[in-house]
Amino acid sequence: MIPQGWNTKNIGDLSGKKFLITGGTSGIGKEAARELIRAGAHVTITARDAQKGEATALELGSKNISVGSLDLTSLESISEFAKSVTEEFDVLVLNAGVMATPLAHTKDGFELQLGTNHLGHFALAGLLQSKVIDRIISVASQAHRLGNFGDGSKEEILRRAKGVGAYKPWGAYGDSKLANLLFTNELQRRAMKNNWRFSAYAVHPGYSNTNLQNVSPAMRGATAEARVTAAANALIAQSASRGALPTLCAATHSPLVGASYVGPDGFMEMRGFPKLTRAAGIAYDQELAANLWAVSEELTGVTWG
Repeated sequence: MIPQGWNTKNIGDLSGKKFLITGGTSGIGKEAARELIRAGAHVTITARDAQKGEATALELGSKNISVGSLDLTSLESISEFAKSVTEEFDVLVLNAGVMATPLAHTKDGFELQLGTNHLGHFALAGLLQSKVIDRIISVASQAHRLGNFGDGSKEEILRRAKGVGAYKPWGAYGDSKLANLLFTNELQRRAMKNNWRFSAYAVHPGYSNTNLQNVSPAMRGATAEARVTAAANALIAQSASRGALPTLCAATHSPLVGASYVGPDGFMEMRGFPKLTRAAGIAYDQELAANLWAVSEELTGVTWG
């Protein structure tokens, strides 16, 4: 169980613990890194832009932070980064992502959102599997309720992964976030079957004021929309530091049952303190999860041991 009102004061001494967070230069990832470092942990954050990564490290002002260069839209970059990780770490937080972008493709030909939010993380976690001691956490979203993967066949999943056919930005984002949850649940099943030493968890931050909402308007040059989004964030959304609480809880609180899903406890789970919650029923579809896993291995070339 998670105590009501769980917050950063509930995080114990993390001295000697090591965390790896993808996308740690802004938003949820950055705030999670800040609190983990404050509790004594060593945190490695990743960034596509090395300068931005180093600037974040300076801002967080600690010797307990490292920065790695990682582009989740490139399997080559993912492989190079994974090879650079030589030490074991306690927790891997799959946090980086894009949201509701216009149709675009990764360097390997994957639809940008599914390619970044799911396939890139699937490949990275698979390559780092032997180095994770305790937990793998995927940052999902309530938008997973917009996802469906059609008939759930491998052919349909493959079509969406390549961005073939009709494309709707929010539908594709929903698919990618649904994929995060399907991945978490399938990973936990495989971890138990194969006696892997880590457990898998998923979280969602509710409606939080992060840079994520600005990516799509910026890509489309929609400056008016960007201003409206910024105003809505300032008025309605909770802070990124509050939005990071589910991630921090899943990363540090014990005991938590494998495949737990943590989100805010407020109205419609838009804001609040961490609680255990449930995803949409489709996120627990084992056949769909197995098909997604098979397609993910085929596309990334990464096979989990």
